[in-house]
Amino acid sequence: MKDDEYYMTLAIKEAQKAAAKDEVPVGAVIVDKNENIVGRGYNCPISSNDPTSHAEINAMRMASGALNNYRLIDTILYVTIEPCIMCMGAIIHARIKRIVFGAKDLKWGAASSLYALADDKRLNHHPEVVSGIYEQETKQLIKNFFLNKRSR
Repeated sequence: MKDDEYYMTLAIKEAQKAAAKDEVPVGAVIVDKNENIVGRGYNCPISSNDPTSHAEINAMRMASGALNNYRLIDTILYVTIEPCIMCMGAIIHARIKRIVFGAKDLKWGAASSLYALADDKRLNHHPEVVSGIYEQETKQLIKNFFLNKRSR
């Protein structure tokens, strides 16, 4: 049985793809109940001219196609950085069972930092949230990206 660390390393590889395209390095992987990877994605809103092209959204689009369902019940989303408000809204609508992320996002995070949408009792779905998996590595990816950007 593969663990959270295994799938987070795959999400980090997706984030590196974003960095290679000069996009903010965020990556995501979605796993079904049988531990099959059904979705992958990385940030590419700039290169795609699409403000919704976040790693989580791209992974959910792929997973929905693979499962032939807009509901992603019994899936786990692994993402390098805490999801934003838009992504958390989509995660809740898709009924993703569990979210596992690396580093918190104090400016945009909507899973626990700035907002805790998964805990909002007014909503009808409450995914389990786990944070801190490869936290330092995922935080460093973002930090290095912006340091390199500023130095250019």
